[in-house]
Amino acid sequence: MNKTAWILGAALLAAAPAAGAREADFITFRVLAPPLALELAQAALKSCHDRGFQVAVAVVDRFGVPQVVLRDALAGPHTPETAIAKARTSVSFRAATEELSAATQAGQLNSAIRHIQGYIFLGGGVPVEGGGSILGGIGISGAPGGAEDDACARAGLQAIEDRLMM
Repeated sequence: MNKTAWILGAALLAAAPAAGAREADFITFRVLAPPLALELAQAALKSCHDRGFQVAVAVVDRFGVPQVVLRDALAGPHTPETAIAKARTSVSFRAATEELSAATQAGQLNSAIRHIQGYIFLGGGVPVEGGGSILGGIGISGAPGGAEDDACARAGLQAIEDRLMM
């Protein structure tokens, strides 16, 4: 085999797709870019602040990994971790934690999931969705109750809603 034929053969092998590789072997997904995650967190924090609540806000990616955490100066020391756990819970279970709170009360069929470490089933966590996909989650902690945390999270989502439609 001459040198030119060997080089041409090696180039063809390098350019060929891996044996058996198919498009169906990979998953394509979208996540919030950090600037949009920050904008979401800031809008939610402002909503709570305007209502007189000192809170922490967390935005997680579609896997529950924190992207942004903001905390008002007077929000309790527990609020950042609680906000992260609420956001993670909403992404993992693909539902608002306000709904999950009712569905997981003692005596309910799914009450045992309240014992999963790192997840919190109190109102204030909402999935971030766009184009039919989960893009991330937002969690709020520190308002006087889960319904108020939830309202602030939804106000943040409303502020960026037009940017989530893909």
